[in-house]
Amino acid sequence: MRLMNDDVANQLRTLFNDIKDDVTIAFFTSTGECVSCEETHSLLHEVEELSDKIHLKHYDIDQDYELAKQYNIEMVPSFVLLDHQGVNHGVKFNGIPAGHEINSFIPALLDMGNAHEDSIPEDYLKRINAINKPVNIKVFVTLSCPHCPGAVEKAHKLAKLNPNIEGEMIEAQTFYELSNRFNVSSVPKIVFNDSVELVGNQPFEVFLETIEKLS
Repeated sequence: MRLMNDDVANQLRTLFNDIKDDVTIAFFTSTGECVSCEETHSLLHEVEELSDKIHLKHYDIDQDYELAKQYNIEMVPSFVLLDHQGVNHGVKFNGIPAGHEINSFIPALLDMGNAHEDSIPEDYLKRINAINKPVNIKVFVTLSCPHCPGAVEKAHKLAKLNPNIEGEMIEAQTFYELSNRFNVSSVPKIVFNDSVELVGNQPFEVFLETIEKLS
């Protein structure tokens, strides 16, 4: 059973015409218990079929341990987006990017494929480039949350612009133990370096200020 209807598929196919460079989805599952692994694989495969610029590679987190470690994959289902040179920019999804989260997944693909020019102001770019210490941004989401994709997109944008930054979407219900650890009661919940927490789709400036205080 396909997860996307024909109308959605046709809309995405048109959007993907703007992708200039190849993008690889490095997708990790497990032979053990894995909630939503099959559904996530189906969705990613459907997306791959919509463009010859999108390539899906399927790995096992245990059998491909070294690669999972390289990409900082610690749970499944998870995937990172690699650019046309196979470089990981820290743009990660944990859980299926369905529901409203399709609205963070598609921009991430377009951005990694250089479909659009960056619209980040020059003063922001200078501040982002100045960040020289590791920063992890976790954005906890639910698939029914209309405000979550905006927060995820900002985290991913920062990750793509600076190799010291990793931005990851975490589907809260799939990874409920991690959600409980960080007391996720409303979404989007944004956690910087497992220590500083914000709630809501915060402005880009707030993301950047928080990172600057950490580094």
